[in-house]
Amino acid sequence: MDTNSVSPLPPMEEAMDRVSEKSPPGTPNGIDMPPPPDEKRYEEDPDNAWNCCSWCEYLLIVILSTILLVGVLVLTLFWVMFYRDGFAWSESPKQQFNLHPILMIAGFITLSGFSILIYRLCRCVKHIYVKLIHMFFHAVAIPCIALGFMSVFASHEALQKVNFYSLHSWLGFVTMGMFVLQFVIGFFSFLVMLCCENKTYSCRSAMVPIHASLGLANFWLAIASSVTGLIEKERETVNETGVSSENKLVEHYITSAIGVTLIFIGIIVTFAVRRSNAPASAKVYVTERI
Repeated sequence: MDTNSVSPLPPMEEAMDRVSEKSPPGTPNGIDMPPPPDEKRYEEDPDNAWNCCSWCEYLLIVILSTILLVGVLVLTLFWVMFYRDGFAWSESPKQQFNLHPILMIAGFITLSGFSILIYRLCRCVKHIYVKLIHMFFHAVAIPCIALGFMSVFASHEALQKVNFYSLHSWLGFVTMGMFVLQFVIGFFSFLVMLCCENKTYSCRSAMVPIHASLGLANFWLAIASSVTGLIEKERETVNETGVSSENKLVEHYITSAIGVTLIFIGIIVTFAVRRSNAPASAKVYVTERI
């Protein structure tokens, strides 16, 4: 028997040997393995390639949502300063109460709305940075909400009014509780658990739809609380003495405009969150990344 001769490989082993020669390093037997969760991209997916209309729609959402989120806060400030005698943390119960709508709109609507939209639309930076920005906006909203609650509570105590007697107050209490719960769960689930990223991936993956759905529900609860608060304030304004009917009419139009703006904000934020794709040419991350 010639020792220099090499016995031919069986057909199956020969085929596997040829595949292994062509396969990139790190892939067993030439089988393409899916990338780890943090490396998953779909910018080369033709189904997600955007055309001109998609980009126009994207820019329209960003511009319109920014105008509405900032505009509703500016409109609330205008209403309080010119028709509600201003705001201040002072001995005046009325001015102290006026901090309540401003701070609640700022925390629950403007800051929380930007936080939701940034997490959904900002896909051109690393996902961990998006998470931190998302958390930062919600963290800044917490002192606004806390001070807004303290202002209305202190003004009611000064005027000897009953607390938590109306639909607005009940909705607001539920909204605050859900907001705190969402913040705590999100902080531990999507930031603290990253220290054991591979082991906690399945848990974090299961939490994504729950956290997103409850966050959107909490945002709509905040809108409902704000609208019911405006309605409650309008009822009190009707019975106020010493205010001309013309001023009452103008104030009615302003509060109605605030309410309509809040509804439009809820619609556009919901539309932005429920979009199925994002611009592929901007290093876009998969929507369901955690």
